Amino acid sequence: MGQYENVSDEELISRLRNGESGISDYLMEKYKELVRQKARAMFLIGGDTDDLIQEGMIGLFKAVRDYLPDKEASFQTFARICIDRQLYNAIQTSNRQKHMPLNSYVSLSQEEGESHLDELWTENPEAIIIDRENTRALEEEISRHLSPMENKVLDNYLKGYGYVQIAELLGKSPKSIDNALQRIRGKIRECVEQWNFF
Repeated sequence: MGQYENVSDEELISRLRNGESGISDYLMEKYKELVRQKARAMFLIGGDTDDLIQEGMIGLFKAVRDYLPDKEASFQTFARICIDRQLYNAIQTSNRQKHMPLNSYVSLSQEEGESHLDELWTENPEAIIIDRENTRALEEEISRHLSPMENKVLDNYLKGYGYVQIAELLGKSPKSIDNALQRIRGKIRECVEQWNFF
């Protein structure tokens, strides 16, 4: 795995397309933490973290499989969008079937639900930039709706800290952190609904 560390993602994808083995596993491992971070953020909107991590890994798999190195977007940008869209779709499905579990069957075949990846390339780089700007604007809106303490709790939560660790870091009780996360979830949902993200 170490032999790939100083090679760009785009070159690795080109080598993968030429039949070099091991690259797919390396990229999946490299971006696994990104998937975890995004899944934790999406958990606050709705869904089970483990199920969302699985969905995010499917999005990452699709990015590795479908990325075209000759396009203007970097692999990292494309991977972020594929992961986000897979997570959004999972939560959308979950919200439509309110009381059903999120872990329904997801096809990895090209036939079903793949057109949006083709659309990414036909949309062009401007659309990818707009997508990123919308996400950044939503994050700023959420931050404005949260109190300073809630922002600190959210920041630590997204870094992967648990309730007890956050409580220790902020000098609060675990119960107050739990309450803060419940308030944060509600406020994030409100912001997302106003932005019509789902």
